[in-house]
Amino acid sequence: MSYSQRPATEYADWDRTDNWFKSFLIPADPVLDAGVANAVKNGLPDIAVSASQGKFLYLLAKTIGAKRIVEVGTLGGYSTTWLARALPDGGELIGLELNVKHAKVSEENLVNAGLGSKVKFIVGPAQASLKEIPTSPKFDLAFIDADWQLIPEYFQEAKRIVRSGGVIIVDNVVQNGEVSNFGKKKMEWAESEGVRRLVKAIQNDEEVEATVIGTVGNKGYDGFLYAIRK
Repeated sequence: MSYSQRPATEYADWDRTDNWFKSFLIPADPVLDAGVANAVKNGLPDIAVSASQGKFLYLLAKTIGAKRIVEVGTLGGYSTTWLARALPDGGELIGLELNVKHAKVSEENLVNAGLGSKVKFIVGPAQASLKEIPTSPKFDLAFIDADWQLIPEYFQEAKRIVRSGGVIIVDNVVQNGEVSNFGKKKMEWAESEGVRRLVKAIQNDEEVEATVIGTVGNKGYDGFLYAIRK
């Protein structure tokens, strides 16, 4: 049976499967749960990465031996916690967050996780904050999960500060398939144009190699762009 002939799946299938794998591969984590509860208590939106995605970011950072990480858009610090856990002693993560309240919750959660000494938060527009980060020492990993209308600009600045061989991850680029839908839309994603601008810019960019991986799971149908700095 070809892939196109297989029965269509839906959110219930993705959610069940994500939870099934998670039950074996991601142990219960009171620290992360407390961070999520703190974010909910403070009224933050439920748009953080899933546990499986957080574990992926952690494993990626460990795989490349990341010592310096920059994250664009921390929300309540859930992905930040996963990434910071991957850092060795002396490692550093710089988290850029526009919203003062979100940055405060993120900092609380990282301190409560015992990772406060490894993370520095910068509050303000990320594009301006990125421009102020010097090119040395370089970063090993950049994770972009913020205002998608500006992700081409974030990506360009990330290239400037990430080392050769370093990785840039951009989250939420598939957007339920709507980013490639130029006809009648099933749902409206105002951010799609930023993703389109990004992939068009990367198409002939000789400074990076990149691909996009679609994902399904607890967070629905989406995906991330994976780029390596040459």
